[in-house]
Amino acid sequence: MPQLLLMSRIAASSSLLGLIMLCLGWEIFWAPLRAGGSLLFLKTLPLLLPLFGILRGKRYTYQWSGMLILFYFTEGAVRCWSEAGLSRWLAAVEVVLSLIFFASVIVYSKYTGRRYQPV
Repeated sequence: MPQLLLMSRIAASSSLLGLIMLCLGWEIFWAPLRAGGSLLFLKTLPLLLPLFGILRGKRYTYQWSGMLILFYFTEGAVRCWSEAGLSRWLAAVEVVLSLIFFASVIVYSKYTGRRYQPV
């Protein structure tokens, strides 16, 4: 079980950091809604809230951040459907990163519960 926990922590941390980088790069440099960037890059701020808890392995942070990431999944799915070109590909990457994050926080939360602790 410890190997699974380590892999889920690495997956959650790396996908969260990747999502932060993606959201910033997308809305500032790669494909902003308006030329020169837009204030939509502020959507990155909620991702900073669970960052240190995820990096430190706090179970409670893993639990509530799984709900937060669903907003990014929804945004990615909608923009993947409605946009074209580079924005569509960036939205697809957002969907994949949010799914990786969601699956890894579910695994981590499940196997760090009291039921799975050694006696």
